Amino acid sequence: MDVLQAIVLGLVQGLTEFLPISSSAHLLIVPKLAGWDDPGAAFTAVIQLGTMLAVLIYFWRDIVRITWTWLRSLWTPELRGDLDARMGWYIGLGTIPIGVAGLLFKDAIEGPARNLWLNAAMLIVFGLLLLVADQMGRKKKEVADLNMRDGLIIGAWQMLPLIPGASRSGSTMTGALFLGYTREAAARYSFLLSIPAVILSGLFELRHVGDGGGPPLAPTVIATVVAFAVGYASIAWLLRYVARHSTTVFVVYRVFAGTFLLTLLALGVVQS
Repeated sequence: MDVLQAIVLGLVQGLTEFLPISSSAHLLIVPKLAGWDDPGAAFTAVIQLGTMLAVLIYFWRDIVRITWTWLRSLWTPELRGDLDARMGWYIGLGTIPIGVAGLLFKDAIEGPARNLWLNAAMLIVFGLLLLVADQMGRKKKEVADLNMRDGLIIGAWQMLPLIPGASRSGSTMTGALFLGYTREAAARYSFLLSIPAVILSGLFELRHVGDGGGPPLAPTVIATVVAFAVGYASIAWLLRYVARHSTTVFVVYRVFAGTFLLTLLALGVVQS
């Protein structure tokens, strides 16, 4: 991997991580279309630390408040009903499903799941699911309405993006919309819920950077820095966008991209 490839993949990660269009699928598809080598699941997980740093900085006040209130609630019973204390539990417990599934299906995620036919299908299927959720959801609930049941259900939806093409933000937003949350509340909780899973996944794969079978060090660092810068801008844009618009544009893009990729695969233009 050279510097140009690292910059392009960093841009792709930063632009697609927070939009409900699947960054992992794009990090698999773009190199294939460009004739580059597959950067691998470890590279994808590590450069996500760049976009996660963007989340930590953008939401630092919320994160500090939630963490501090949750810690204090452990020995101060009257704080346990506070939204921030509850959010600490929801985010922590909501991370368990993806953590368990990630460890159980690690080999499949790094191997068979990186099949372009599967990724293209997931872009289409989960795009249509997002459309159904956006149309059917009541969009009445705000973040303040979160409860343990909803937090765990949305956390279960976060397991689906272990298959590239499903989209972490898209899946958790879909789950939240089905439960009746507004688009903005769904997006905001999706960002916060992703923090533990992405950080743990990135740190777990970090050990492979620079070794013989893992991603090269310098390009990975470059891609991570680019992903951070672009990702920060993407967060602000998405929160403003979903507050005023439906998710239709993302659905249309997903269906088009998935169909286009299936066509290229069927014609033999690209190989899975």
